[in-house]
Amino acid sequence: MRKTLLTLAAALAFFAANASGLENMEMQANVKEETKTSAKPIELDKEGFIKNVSDLKEWKYVCNKPAIVDFYATWCGPCKMIAPILDELAAEYADEIVIFKIDIDKEKELTSHFGIKSIPTLFFIPLEGEPHILQGAMSKDDFKKIIDSVLLDKE
Repeated sequence: MRKTLLTLAAALAFFAANASGLENMEMQANVKEETKTSAKPIELDKEGFIKNVSDLKEWKYVCNKPAIVDFYATWCGPCKMIAPILDELAAEYADEIVIFKIDIDKEKELTSHFGIKSIPTLFFIPLEGEPHILQGAMSKDDFKKIIDSVLLDKE
């Protein structure tokens, strides 16, 4: 385990200077392991979505924690507005939920499959049942209310 962590740390340091290299590494990494204690949103491509969220043929959530999936674009104003909120929530709820991000410009097949027409579109996915889908920006307090009631069943 320690050797694996040292290898991962070395790989991260190597790619830190090259943003596209780091992005590719994140998409190709074994995201499933990261979902155990991820303190930041995790960027997914189609393969990562299938591995960590659900098969595209039939909805069956496969992650070990409730999740938020953020369909966003780098040019989208409301997406930019909620990005730091999602970063904070990923750190605050790292042991309880996982936050995934999907860039609609890079992942057109996923975007089309789910009929995403407005961004940000957010899937709030409890461990069991169907995802709750909301569109548009919201405050951190609103996110926390949804996380606590829908994902963590605290209310």
